[in-house]
Amino acid sequence: MHDTTWLEIHGTPALFLASAAFEDAAQAQAVQLGLPQVRRAFVPHPIQDQTDDEMRARADAVIDEAIARLLSADD
Repeated sequence: MHDTTWLEIHGTPALFLASAAFEDAAQAQAVQLGLPQVRRAFVPHPIQDQTDDEMRARADAVIDEAIARLLSADD
């Protein structure tokens, strides 16, 4: 979240992508960093025990949302 926020504050569109288990923590951290509207997308949790094919499927499921959020005006 720090890198995403830093990039956004300095004018580079960025997107925070993480496991859904971290949604609440991401929001809290974004608020603390002064950019509560920072763009973010989440994949289903857990991810650490997924096979390569399962991870590809998760990426495929979120890629359109991630691109749309990255290209959107401030949410």
